[in-house]
Amino acid sequence: MAHVPTDIEIAQAARLRPIRDVAADLDLKPDELVLYGDYKAKVRLEAMERRQRRARLVLVTGINPTAAGEGKSTVTVGLTQALRRMGKRAVPCLREPSLGPVFGVKGGAAGGGYAQVVPMEDINLHFTGDFHAIASAHNLLSAMLDNHLHHGNALGVDPRRITWPRTMDMNDRALRHIVIGLGGSLGGVPREERFVIIPGSEIMAVLALARNLDDLEQRLARIIVAATHDGRPVHARSLKAQGAMTLLLKDALMPNLVQTLEGGPAFVHCGPFGNIAHGCNSVMATELGLRVADLVITEAGFGADLGAEKFFDIKCRAAGLQPEAAIVVATVRALKLHGGAPKDRLADADPKAVERGFANLERHVCNVAKFGVPAVVAINRFVTDADAELDVIRTGCERLGVPVALCEVWEKGGAGGTALAEVVLDILARGKATFRPLYDERRPIREKIDTIAREIYGADGVDVAPKADRAMKQLVEFGLGETPVCMAKTQYSFSDDAARLGAPSGFRLAIRDAYPSAGAGFVVALAGDVMTMPGLSKSPAAERIAVHSDGRIEGLF
Repeated sequence: MAHVPTDIEIAQAARLRPIRDVAADLDLKPDELVLYGDYKAKVRLEAMERRQRRARLVLVTGINPTAAGEGKSTVTVGLTQALRRMGKRAVPCLREPSLGPVFGVKGGAAGGGYAQVVPMEDINLHFTGDFHAIASAHNLLSAMLDNHLHHGNALGVDPRRITWPRTMDMNDRALRHIVIGLGGSLGGVPREERFVIIPGSEIMAVLALARNLDDLEQRLARIIVAATHDGRPVHARSLKAQGAMTLLLKDALMPNLVQTLEGGPAFVHCGPFGNIAHGCNSVMATELGLRVADLVITEAGFGADLGAEKFFDIKCRAAGLQPEAAIVVATVRALKLHGGAPKDRLADADPKAVERGFANLERHVCNVAKFGVPAVVAINRFVTDADAELDVIRTGCERLGVPVALCEVWEKGGAGGTALAEVVLDILARGKATFRPLYDERRPIREKIDTIAREIYGADGVDVAPKADRAMKQLVEFGLGETPVCMAKTQYSFSDDAARLGAPSGFRLAIRDAYPSAGAGFVVALAGDVMTMPGLSKSPAAERIAVHSDGRIEGLF
């Protein structure tokens, strides 16, 4: 059997263009770049300030993810490559990968096959240091809070009501609940503490939503870290932390420029998870793309119930974006899993399982329509897909009245995305988008949660735990009653139960807690047992990664 090259082998074989030449494709000048070697650069904020919006915005989202993979990032990159082959000035805007999934199970976020952004190894590892800057700014605030407690607690912070965690970019379940401050009078004030992974840090959300340096500092100042004994909020500005935090993040705010395997420009910036945060790349990168390209293709994390909903209700609302089309990515393999097929039989043709699993895709397509954005289904094809299985999806999409296109970008690069590109261009030419958020952010918090649960998840309603009910009342007292809601729940199901695949109904969503994300400008509602600090599997990817003496990396996808 012929060797099928891995993602990293394909990336390592690529001949990269100097990043200055890539930038020139977007008319970005050398003095608008901060170079990070030959193939990576940050784009100075002045480059955006000198230009006006000109591009049209397309979102790539998907069905609920499974172990079989859906390939939203791959489709995003491949579609952009296809559009550029057709002479369109297109650019993808992606999120930065987290080291947690890279060394865990899920993998990176640089695309795959012949539809990747490169240099893949750098992007999936330390890249330009943005995640490290976020960790430093986040943990500086943590240190300043504990230092304040140690030196007399003049603000009257209640140690039992501290909501600000610490952060690191690695899956480590042992840090979910810990005790700090042990070691006597010089060891600080003993209290309970927890860690979140960096993609779940509010600093990540703040950086991803900030519009400029001043907005960044104002958002950092608004972060709520705790409550006082008499119930007043304690902000980062109360600890005089926002100036130093902004300093640590000033370079990280600049969007990152890299390239696709076919040499076209690509922006990769910020990386909030879609299940515990808002799941979108930065406003700065998207805004820059809208000002230097004609078409911007961006992706949102996990299924449309999480990433797309938050893209529409949080990011578009915050940045005044007007998306004109949405691509819902699906695979035959994933739909078979949603249709009840066993994991070890996915290579076997099973049109009936695809038909049963189609309900998951159908709900996502119908949900996108609720935002006034035309949808197109992209079938991310695998070599094991049978024609009869593909026909099931085509027939279902025809019944829904939604266009569908076969996408073969993993195998063929941009050439495999031409059919999808043509459908997207047709949708844009029709100009029928009438984008609108799902809910009025001025409505009560519980009502907004209930709207999302019923309209997007298909729930019969929500059950709010007493702890969450108390938290919501406090959030209103803190001035956060009229903000969007960021739902934190499992990505694998519309429900809060990861095992309920397909399109479940007849369930109620359990809300166990809620907490402020005042700097980001939303409140977070926790559904079910979703974790903000993942753990490693029994056999994580880290066990199979090595670097050789010549610098060649092995095992990184």
